[in-house]
Amino acid sequence: MRKNRIITTLFFVSISVGIFAQKSLPTATPESQGVSSQAIIDFLDAVPGSGNEYHSIMVLRHGKIIAQGWWNPYRSDLKHTMYSVSKSFTATAVGFAISEKKLSLDDKVISFFPKSEIPDTVSPYLASLRVRDLLSMSVGMPMDPTGDVIKNEDWIKAFLNTPIKFEPGTKFLYNSAGTFMLSAIVQKVTGEKILDYLKPRLFDPLGIEGIDWETNLQGINTGGWGLRLKTEDMAKFGQLFLQKGMWKGKQILPQEWVDAASTKKIDQDPSAPQAKKDSSDWLQGYCYQMWRSRNNSYRGDGAFGQYILILPEQDAVIIATAETKNMQSEINLIWKYLLPAFQPKALPADAKTLATLNHKIAALSLPIATAGNSSMESVISGKKYAVDSGSVKIRNMSFEFKDGNCYFTLKNDIATYTLGFGEGKWVKGVTTKPGPYLVATAKGNRVGLDPYEIAGSYSWKDDKTLELDLRYVESPHTEIIKCVFDQGVTYVHFKNSYDNSDEVYKIVLAGN
Repeated sequence: MRKNRIITTLFFVSISVGIFAQKSLPTATPESQGVSSQAIIDFLDAVPGSGNEYHSIMVLRHGKIIAQGWWNPYRSDLKHTMYSVSKSFTATAVGFAISEKKLSLDDKVISFFPKSEIPDTVSPYLASLRVRDLLSMSVGMPMDPTGDVIKNEDWIKAFLNTPIKFEPGTKFLYNSAGTFMLSAIVQKVTGEKILDYLKPRLFDPLGIEGIDWETNLQGINTGGWGLRLKTEDMAKFGQLFLQKGMWKGKQILPQEWVDAASTKKIDQDPSAPQAKKDSSDWLQGYCYQMWRSRNNSYRGDGAFGQYILILPEQDAVIIATAETKNMQSEINLIWKYLLPAFQPKALPADAKTLATLNHKIAALSLPIATAGNSSMESVISGKKYAVDSGSVKIRNMSFEFKDGNCYFTLKNDIATYTLGFGEGKWVKGVTTKPGPYLVATAKGNRVGLDPYEIAGSYSWKDDKTLELDLRYVESPHTEIIKCVFDQGVTYVHFKNSYDNSDEVYKIVLAGN
């Protein structure tokens, strides 16, 4: 009994330090909030075999964090690319602007922009397009125009010149460029980027600091993507919605907006059979830049598995950051293991299982390849190689092996980058080299973001094949650099972790 009390005391000592040092949410043991530690252990045990790469998980019950963990090399103090979770924050900026009488849901979109950005001939559907239609992804365009819009210098003009085929408000189509238009509208009526506009209204009250948000060439936050937050920042946002806009006894976001933003406005596919709807979290209805989910929940949702999942019936919030190609599979794990764990009353203390859970969380780590040995290290170390192939994006590169690390330097037409990789370990660093990115075709993409935190490890797959694993740990993505040294001919392959692209360079010895 005394040992159990010591374990519990240490648990609360460690969390209380975090509360005061990091403006953290309050913490509690799972059992005290009606959740079994064993259920969370079962969830963590199921992750490795699920095909989903989780980067962080945080579970809140009754406003308290009952479990939180990061898979090394991801960390609690790092931001993470939100992708479309950004949309929920953009909509919140719209909500604040509406509450301040700066705009209304029924304002016409073209009313905010000068004639120079509006087509010479305005179609009836464009003339009738409202703010609420942008919010509910019911613009009426036949295809998502985002890929084409963001290749232009002026995104507003490109969007407004995209034909609208269906009556706005009647047909769902995911449209990230439409969310950008919401950001542009808020900036028009407030005179501030939404990042700055939200700071005193949302971020400061919630204690959210050190974030950034990508802008386009006109200095407008991208809106539909580009926001980077920490896992706990996501949790605070979810908890604010769960509390109907209340924070520490103050109504910082109108309850009317929370209710409007979190309730269904349109069906994604009204013709879908019921069996398909019952198994999909993407067919429960769309709100204002949020998705309805099964189990009477709703969520902010970003590509590759970024979730702010709000469960009102369980008085719970679940946060996940990840890289997965199957987001339904990722959320299915939550429904299978965590949802049934929420009980109406506190459970008896279970210090032994809690200690096991804490140990398991502390040991969370992504698999890391063992280095192997290759005589090639002494052959290539310190040598400079010139690129001798095809369409050249990289001019030269070099390798240096020292003290169990590999330092890979590459030069392109913009800059020279040196990246560190550990032998069976992560070497952490910072770089200005852009990594894999879903919206990399956007003009001026990633403007407004800080340099990128990275972690690297290396391994020899065989005597001639070196693989460098470069993780951009403030994003979901990884760049795999595979170098094949074969009979004096060397090829370097650059692949990202989410598609089948493969940039291949032939390199030749250029001298020491």
